Amino acid sequence: MKKAFSILLAIVMVFALCATASAEGSYTVGICQLVQHAALDAATQGFIDALTEELGDAVTFDNQNASGDISTCATICNNFAASGVDLILANATPALQAAAAATDTIPVLGTSITEYGVALDLEDFNGVVGGNVSGTSDLAPLDQQAAMVVELFPEAKSCGILYCSSEANSVYQAKVVKEELEAKGLTVVVSTFADSNDVAAVTQAICDEVDVLYIPTDNTAASCAEAISNVAEPAGIPIIAGEENLCIGCGVATLSINYYDLGVTTGKMAAKILKGEADISEMAIEYFPDPVKKYNPEFADAFNIDFPDDYVAIEG
Repeated sequence: MKKAFSILLAIVMVFALCATASAEGSYTVGICQLVQHAALDAATQGFIDALTEELGDAVTFDNQNASGDISTCATICNNFAASGVDLILANATPALQAAAAATDTIPVLGTSITEYGVALDLEDFNGVVGGNVSGTSDLAPLDQQAAMVVELFPEAKSCGILYCSSEANSVYQAKVVKEELEAKGLTVVVSTFADSNDVAAVTQAICDEVDVLYIPTDNTAASCAEAISNVAEPAGIPIIAGEENLCIGCGVATLSINYYDLGVTTGKMAAKILKGEADISEMAIEYFPDPVKKYNPEFADAFNIDFPDDYVAIEG
């Protein structure tokens, strides 16, 4: 009897240890990134680094890239939902939309999302998405970006706005900036491309009509920055960019956030969720606190621009 009791006690202890290990947690986090380019790559890396610092070897990442294809985002996120990952990072708006459609139970954190209300078609968005979605925004003040156009190019009479029509947040940014520029007396020409295949032709057409270009935070544009630059620079059309990595590729100036730091913030949010320290349904969207005016020395020289003292040169 004592032997049987000892065996039973050993079995109970094994199960107890297993339960303890489960409670302490090992987690699988699925990452769906829309496309490979420097800004999104930095956000993903910041997320991974921050969550690894918080949870160490307890977290495993399934990091997948949709290579710019929106339908692939849906496939990736549906697979994450079917496999029962513990949390999904959705990097860029189409990835967030796909993740939100794939599951209403698994926590979904977005990053590199400009405006969650627009991305998720939310009425009366107050900063908290609710349900199983929260995250971080890469929105820099759009009124300040519009003001940069007038500040740097006071002689400009017209400004073109160029973006990808399939990116909902780009549509939102373009609308706001258009209103700001028109209020400042500029004629605004809006032109869109459907995908990377028609970027060069659309860029050429709008460069023939305007004095300066504004390109919002737009993933397709960022991945095609070289193609845009190859048209705009010879045409003598300077570009104000919505974010730093786009500016590096084709712009003269930007009001910049740090995407790596944005990813770190998102990773810290994920750690709180996975450790049971926060309820995602109550977590407000977090924003980058102090965007910085920056300029691209290469293109500044090409356009012979003297920047005010509050602009910082982009390094490297």
